[in-house]
Amino acid sequence: MNAQSDISMKTDEVLRVELEVFKREHRDLDEAIHALTERGTADALTMQRLKKRKLRLKDLIAQIEDRLTPDIIA
Repeated sequence: MNAQSDISMKTDEVLRVELEVFKREHRDLDEAIHALTERGTADALTMQRLKKRKLRLKDLIAQIEDRLTPDIIA
């Protein structure tokens, strides 16, 4: 099942909770990437995986926010 259909089957309350969890994880990954870059202790593969996970979370966060934000007709 893809992420879009999974999102469409969840209630708004569940999505709000997941949104906060995903945002927190995104911030944590950002901090970890920054720390590893500062120290120079991470190999290229690890950095690539962390950044890829961070991008997936960003896309998922955007999908959930789109679902929770009502369309406004101007």
